Amino acid sequence: MTEILDKTERAYGGDHDRPLGKYAGILGAYGGTVAVASAVAALARRRVPDHIGVMDLLLMAACTHKVSRLLAKDPVTSPIRAPFTRYEGESGPSEVQEAPRGAVGELIACPFCLAQWVATGYAAGLVLAPKATRLVGATMTAVAISDWLQLAYTKLMKSAEAS
Repeated sequence: MTEILDKTERAYGGDHDRPLGKYAGILGAYGGTVAVASAVAALARRRVPDHIGVMDLLLMAACTHKVSRLLAKDPVTSPIRAPFTRYEGESGPSEVQEAPRGAVGELIACPFCLAQWVATGYAAGLVLAPKATRLVGATMTAVAISDWLQLAYTKLMKSAEAS
């Protein structure tokens, strides 16, 4: 099996390092996490909601955005990423740019990649602990809105100085 995976990886990647085996491991971890969350929900006799309301969807979207960027780009969370990334500099207001080292680095340094994990965790939270999940969602949504207001304020102050 390892030989088949190595051959597939070489054929797929060509001159590029595309660690398909490690990606498969990450996919397996994601699937395992979903399976465990589903089993816990079943054991706790929790049911999936019949529908997701607009407010829950908005909280989930804003929370997923903020938590994904916080985990992938925030300087304070860099110790979590450091074993799997290399610091390259600043990339934006209160964000760092890091080069991934390996498949895990690609996952945790990419807010787009982390978003699926965060949204899945939020969805599991809505099933297992909806009140606490909505509180976390509202908190992270407030932080995201505050970030946007900070950026808008900074832009307005710069434009006022230029006038």
